[in-house]
Amino acid sequence: MLKLWLNFRDRCLTSPKFHNWVARFPPTRPVLRKRQSELFDIVSGFVYSQVLLAVVKLDVLTAVKGDGQTIVELSEFTGLGLDETRRLADAAASLRLLQRCDEHYRLGDLGAALSINAGVKAMILHHGALYQDLNDPVALLQSGRQETNLSRYWDYALSENPKASDAEAVSAYSQLMSESQAMVAEEVLACFDFSKFETLLDVGGGEGTFLSAVAAVHPELKLKLFDLPEVAKRAEARFKRLGLSHRSDTHGGSFFEDDLPENMGLVSLVRIVHDHDDDAAMAILKAVHKALSIGGKLIICEPMSTGGSALRISDAYFNFYLYAMGSGRPRSPETLTEMLVEAGFRNVSHIPTRAPLITSSLQAHK
Repeated sequence: MLKLWLNFRDRCLTSPKFHNWVARFPPTRPVLRKRQSELFDIVSGFVYSQVLLAVVKLDVLTAVKGDGQTIVELSEFTGLGLDETRRLADAAASLRLLQRCDEHYRLGDLGAALSINAGVKAMILHHGALYQDLNDPVALLQSGRQETNLSRYWDYALSENPKASDAEAVSAYSQLMSESQAMVAEEVLACFDFSKFETLLDVGGGEGTFLSAVAAVHPELKLKLFDLPEVAKRAEARFKRLGLSHRSDTHGGSFFEDDLPENMGLVSLVRIVHDHDDDAAMAILKAVHKALSIGGKLIICEPMSTGGSALRISDAYFNFYLYAMGSGRPRSPETLTEMLVEAGFRNVSHIPTRAPLITSSLQAHK
């Protein structure tokens, strides 16, 4: 029945005669206009993203906070000409990044939300490399997995000997992940109770942003972090700055070569599994299974292909982002569950999060 309905739908939607009828018939005209707008948003998406990039690069949101600025004031702030400033301000206002009020431009509702989110702004600035790689998406797909502008951000992890990476090699990507991880930690803390555990091991924990956020809410929890040696050093420095050294341990190594700390009651993988292709992801899951004590728990927190509002984020954005980066893919909770069972886990279940656009979560027991 579904196939018959889809065939009928496609015949209608590809018929100019049907479109003319829909446009003339008042009850269906709003639907047509909505679909036209949605299609044009896809066509114009790159322009919208570049307007957003310009607003962030020029720090326009900071300039207009409070009572806003006139075009003359905004021109002086950005260094753009008056005509160019007005074009950018009007474009940003159409996207609700700004809002025009008399002769002033002030924060729009989306701009206000963005202005306090350092992680999203860091990702927007980072997207310059992705946009270059997607300049010719067909060529990107035809060439297969090759070095790209985006992959150079992560080249230390994809090298033959990632443990040998120096501090400079890991700096850019580690800092980006740290800046964008605060919002993930907020969502995980809202849906998972860490108070039942004595110690949390964060595998691939980067600079320790996630653990630091958990530590602030759960002052009795002991912290362990495992990542590449130079990355682990950055985490150790963060823990020292935050006064967490007395209850934290950092371990430098590669989860493909070195054993994780063992007898763990709780292990987290935050935006780790989706960064790796299937064989590597399975190796990580098996390493975590080995590290857990009997009855111990693993939580996986990352964007997943869950459908609904998160579908485009996972299946369009992250699908192409990870391909351009050179490793990984978004997976559905069902696929991850199968992988976890194969790795030896049991009682796998989904943990609902408030914002699946930011992260979804699974838990599993050893």
